[in-house]
This record gives sequence, structure tokens and C-alpha cells, in this order.
Amino acid sequence: MKKKSSVVIAKPFDKIGQSRVIIENVSPQVEGGLYPAKRVVDEWVGIEADVFTDGHDEVSAVLVYRAAGARKWSEVSMKHIGNDRFQAFFQLDKQGYYEFTIRGFINHVSTWQHAFRKRMQDNDQRELLVQLQIGLDYLQRIATKYAKAKTLAKKWITALQGEDAIQQAASAELEQFIQQFPLEEFATSFEKTLQIVAHRKRAGFSAWYSFFPRSAAQPGSDHGTFKDCELLLPRVKEMGFDIVYFPPIHPIGEAFRKGKNNSLNAGPDEPGCPYATGSKDGGHKDILSELGTLADFKRFIKKAGELDLEVAMDFAIQCSPDHPYVKKYPQWFKWRPDGTVQYAENPPKKYQDVLPLDFENEDWENMWVELKSILEYWIGIGIKIFRVDNPHTKSFVFWQWCLSEIEKEHPDVIFLSEAFTRPRIMENLAKKGFHQSYTYYTWRNSKSELIQYMQDLTQSPMREYFRPNFWPNTHDINPYITQSGHEPQFILRYFLAATLSSNYGIFGPSYELLEHAAIPGKEEYLDSEKYEVRHWDWNHRNKLMHVIAMVNKQRNANTAFHFTNNYQNCFIENDQMMAWLKVYGDNKILCVANLDAYNKQSASVHVPLDAIGKYEGQAYVVHDLITDEKYTWYGSKNYVELDPYRLPFHLFRIEDI
Repeated sequence: MKKKSSVVIAKPFDKIGQSRVIIENVSPQVEGGLYPAKRVVDEWVGIEADVFTDGHDEVSAVLVYRAAGARKWSEVSMKHIGNDRFQAFFQLDKQGYYEFTIRGFINHVSTWQHAFRKRMQDNDQRELLVQLQIGLDYLQRIATKYAKAKTLAKKWITALQGEDAIQQAASAELEQFIQQFPLEEFATSFEKTLQIVAHRKRAGFSAWYSFFPRSAAQPGSDHGTFKDCELLLPRVKEMGFDIVYFPPIHPIGEAFRKGKNNSLNAGPDEPGCPYATGSKDGGHKDILSELGTLADFKRFIKKAGELDLEVAMDFAIQCSPDHPYVKKYPQWFKWRPDGTVQYAENPPKKYQDVLPLDFENEDWENMWVELKSILEYWIGIGIKIFRVDNPHTKSFVFWQWCLSEIEKEHPDVIFLSEAFTRPRIMENLAKKGFHQSYTYYTWRNSKSELIQYMQDLTQSPMREYFRPNFWPNTHDINPYITQSGHEPQFILRYFLAATLSSNYGIFGPSYELLEHAAIPGKEEYLDSEKYEVRHWDWNHRNKLMHVIAMVNKQRNANTAFHFTNNYQNCFIENDQMMAWLKVYGDNKILCVANLDAYNKQSASVHVPLDAIGKYEGQAYVVHDLITDEKYTWYGSKNYVELDPYRLPFHLFRIEDI
């Protein structure tokens, strides 16, 4: 007798052959789960996936999640939202990492009921009786599986044996019961467990104000101190900011010191550039003596905290030729044949007073530990926010290690990446762990540029890991668009930054005081504070400062502003005007801007009614939260007019009549 051959079928992904459900396109995920998606604590995160099977059976999907390290997993049924796409939400109720995956199975009980309803149309009583018996078997299995469903299951068993059994079997009430207590067999689990990290809320919503502490000097004083900076804290608070950011506060080198306007010939009394860190007085763990003492700095942090302001420091990994590291750790630098160290360059820019560290040196491990210790030192002093200077010119592998190590011990610490560089590099730094990122907003001026950029940030995979921080200026960048000194332009650029993005900042007081003088042909400030001490009229008040205070007040009061990814462009019939909607729960904000800072513009704005819960022709109120004016609108299409010399924008809250 011929022996039967045996066939061995490989089990895909170690799943049994009866598992017929396919799970694809799970979101959010970053690089296939290599990095966590980013959210903030208390945020509801939406999980979606394509879940389907062969044939016509009904499919169910379950979201499975837990806080990382927790013993128990939680489950929630996913809702079918069309085209085989399922969705569910869970809340990130505490800071830290979360894990999730998705399980899918063929819901034979739902399939049975769905088919039963169709069979009712044929009115084949014999077939319906058979189907009722099948349904009774399913109900008995539910009663056996779920102790808490036993009583209700028995009621349904009785109902399917009564006079109106057919109607009961097809009822919506039974459908709800079936969905609540599914019979799950041969389930398919998604092949990966994905991660989400919930950062503290400041990582997702912040308003930064930056200034050079040495320019905080009071009248009659040559150099500002931390005590002078204390006097400016109420001014920062008055404008509504929540983070005060200082450029480097460390000793400044004397070798190759830069003079006014980046001159190579500094005079004996010129202070040098703070980014040329290090001198005979110390390095990155020391303070420039002209600013005060460590005790003075601690006092400044304390005074800021009393006003609910956080202090951010600059972490600039570079050294002046005078930095103690150069003598103590010469192996960390690139030495040239003539016995000098290669200084930093970004052609055509040259930084003769700055020496970059060599991340390929053989002593890299000790260097990494030392650099991390700088952060740990200042964290110990009370700093929880760092703006990192040019992180794209340092090893990405270092950043991934360093930020991960800091997070383990200090999860509240936030890092802002100051990387004006190529898109993929900016994005990778965000994936590596930076909480916020500088952007190209500074150079996005036209309507088409702004809309495209917002879509890139909020509709592409970047939305899951790249938190944009919009700056209309920096101490390095004096944009061409504001070099006119035209106040409506300054107001407009500020408004766009503060309302398009949930994180933004300005470099002051040059911005709010409309400083605009530039080096001819360059986007650089004439008489830049990077190279000299400036003396400002800190007591001056103007319209822009009033607008800043009003907008920040509304940003804090309206939760729709606390997120960036809820941006939705609204069509408006004028290329010089732009409109966008932000909705969070019941809070609905509509912003309209006149991008022409010199001329009055008008148009009809089209509001997506489904996003605000209205229907065509229905009346609602748009309340301008800056001017307190209210207008009654009807339906989706309504007229707006903006005079930039009054205000180049509307900040509307949509309210019911």
C-alpha cells in the first residue's frame, strides 16, 4: 500500500492556519515602531488600523494597551469607520511610555445576525428556524464564557424561543449585546507592539521669550546681571509668556574673540560672543562673572517660578580655544599639522572663536559621559528646559543615547532642537528624542507656502513625532520680511506663529520693539547682541506688545490652541488672505489673517460645517476674542474684511446663538 505523503505548511508569523484576519496600516507608528509616537499627558490618543478578512464575514477589532511596565493590559473595542478602517481611543492619564497593539477576529455571531436580517426578506420560515437554532447556540456559548453576561444571555435565549423570536433576533438591542460580549476565536494579533510616549504638557504647548541677560542692564550700568533680569520678569509675564530662555551664560573665551558685527578685531573692552564658551574662569558648568554668581542665578530661577515662568538654558556643545577641555582633553578635538585646532565653519560663515568637538575621537565614551554631566549639573540647579544649539552638527547617535539617559532619571526635562538644516536631518533629530524642533516657518511667507508647510507638518507622518516650534525671528535671523520695520507686518508674523503652532517663541526685545536694521543683503541684525551689549528701553510699551499679551491670554484660555495637529485649512477667496480652524472638544477657534500688511483685504471664508457641528443655513456667532466684537454668521460661506492698520487678523471663537 502506497504511503501517504505528509505536507508541512509553514505558519506565517507563527499564527495558526485558522486565523484569517489581516491587520495593516496601524497608526500611530514611527518608522515601523522603531521610535515612539509623541503625545502629552492627559491627551486622548486615536489608534487606527485596517482590519479585514476574506469573504463576507463580519470582523471585529480590539485595541490592547497598557502603561509600559504595568502588569495588566486594558482592552477597548474598535469602531468601524469605513473602508475596513477601525478606530479606538484611550487616554494617556500619566506621563511616560505606553504600549499598544491590535487584535482582530471574525465575529461569527455578528455575521450570523447580519445574514439573518437578509434572510428575513426571503421569508423562508424553515431556514429562519434553523438560523434561530444557530443563534441560540451562540447565546449559550456567550453565557458560558462571560459570567457577567449569563443572566442577560438567558433572557435572550428565552426571547429567541418566543412568539416574536424572528424580530428579537434581528433587533438592535441584541446587536448591542453581541458586540459587548463577543465570541472570539482564531484571533490575529498585530505583529508588533508599538509605543507612545506622553510628555508633560509644556512639551506640547509653550510660549518662549528669549533675551540676552547681559543686555538687561539698567540705565547707568554697562553690563546686565541676573539681578537686572529679575526686574524684567514681570514684563515677560505681562506679555503672557511661560518660558524665559537665555543664550549661553558661561565664561567667554578671549582667543580669536569676535568684535562688533562679527568683526575679527575685537577691542579690549568688547565682551565677545557667548557661544564661544570657556575661558580661564571655567567652562560649561560655570557662569560668566559679569552676570553674577551661581546663587544669583538660582535666585533668578526661583523668582521666575514664583511667576509661573520656567527658565530655559542654551546647551551649545562647542568650546573657545581657551576652554579648559582643550588642555584637559586634547584628544576630543581635531588637531591640524600646524598644531592648531580646526575651528567651526559653515561656509561662507567662519567661527574662528569656536572649536567643535570631534565625535569620531577614540575617547568618545568619556566625552559622551562628560557632555551628559553638563546637563545633569544644570538640572540639579533647577533647569528643566534646554534649547540645543545646532544639534545637527553633532552625532545623532550621541543625541539618542544622551536624551534617553536623561529621560530615565529626569522625565520632566524638555529639549528644543535648534536645527535649521535639511528636512530629513531635522526630522531624524525629532525621532531621536528632541521634544520640540525649530522649523522653516521663519521663511514661509506666502499663502501657498504657509498652507503647504502646515499640511506637511500636520497631515504627513511627521505629525506623530515632530513638534514644531515657530519663531518669527531669532538672535541669528532678522528675516527680510520684517526688515522694513512695518508694525502690521510684525503683528502678522507674530500672530501666525502663535496660532498656527502650539509652540512658538520670539527673540526679544528686538522683536516687540520692532528692531529691524540689518546688515545689507543679509538676514542678520546690524549691531547684533551676539557680539555686543545692547541697552534697551525696557519700559517702552506699544501696540505689538498689547497684541502679544492678548493673544497669549487667549492661547491659554482656549484648549484648541494647545495642539498643532488639529489645524484645518479653510478655503478663502483671496490669495492675500488665509483662514484656518482649530477644534478641541467644544472649543472651536477660527483664525483669519490678512497676509498683505499694507492694504485692506476682503473675501468670503468657507467654514467646514461638519467640523463645527453646524448645518448649511444655521446661524452661529463668531466672537473676536481680541476686539470683543461679535458677528452672526449663517452656513459655511461668510464675508470678512481686515485692515492691517487696525489689526491684520481675526481670532474668532465659534459660539452658539
